Amino acid sequence: MIINNILLDIDNVLVGLVYIIACFIILAIAKYAYGVFHKGINVDDELVEKDNLSFAVSQVGYYSGILLVLGATLAGVSNGLVNDVIDMGIYGLIGIVLLNWSMWWTDKVVLPKFNVRKEIIEDKNVGTGVVEGAVAFGNGLILFGVFAVEQMFSPQVLIYFVGGQLLFLAAAKIYNVITPYDIHEHIEKDNVAVGLGFSGAIIAVANIVRFALSAEFEGWQDLGLVLLFDFAIALALLPMMRMLVDKILLPKRKLTDEIVNQDKPNVGAALIEAFAYIGGSILITWCL
Repeated sequence: MIINNILLDIDNVLVGLVYIIACFIILAIAKYAYGVFHKGINVDDELVEKDNLSFAVSQVGYYSGILLVLGATLAGVSNGLVNDVIDMGIYGLIGIVLLNWSMWWTDKVVLPKFNVRKEIIEDKNVGTGVVEGAVAFGNGLILFGVFAVEQMFSPQVLIYFVGGQLLFLAAAKIYNVITPYDIHEHIEKDNVAVGLGFSGAIIAVANIVRFALSAEFEGWQDLGLVLLFDFAIALALLPMMRMLVDKILLPKRKLTDEIVNQDKPNVGAALIEAFAYIGGSILITWCL
């Protein structure tokens, strides 16, 4: 009995190593693909030679998003080692394409008032890098929710993904409305605190969208109603959590003053704001 258990443990470890190696291979492909999609950017130079923290933060979001996509395979029911590795490769390649596209979307639509690439590569603007990384991570969450249910690639996946982008855009516009300052203006001014707070809102919305999409598909009308309901909850969450930070977590200070109305923006206060958004979204998905 003991020998059988030991052999079973060894077998599980070997299978786990195969999955881990497959993940690292796909992450290596993701690094190469980034250079293909973003001509003129040398990943190694930005990370090692130029010590570009903004780019590093963006890359962490990108690789984390890829990891979430792969997790949809690993977290579901196994179809056998070979089939699982094939699925990881398919999902990983789809994730690489879509997450690189999401960076273009960030530049052109989410933060349209300035050049995101210039801010990250030339100005080393950490606030912009945080937002780009958050969008990639958020899209990874959405794809995790989709693939965990679909277990295959289909046109439906692209519809889900595009729908997620539109919800991201709506959330970005509404977030800019509920904050008493222009997030674009302050992010462009290298205000890391504003970028952090905004990124927390993006990830919180993505997590709730992931939760909505992970439900079993019962028709487009039902899905649309579920998405709208959960998205409305996500939007209500943003001002509520901001008020929570102001009144309970930072009772002696105004959040806006800490983030934009002083010479050195309070990154710690913004981190608390981001935590409130993300934590609130996690609690909502646990309770619904």
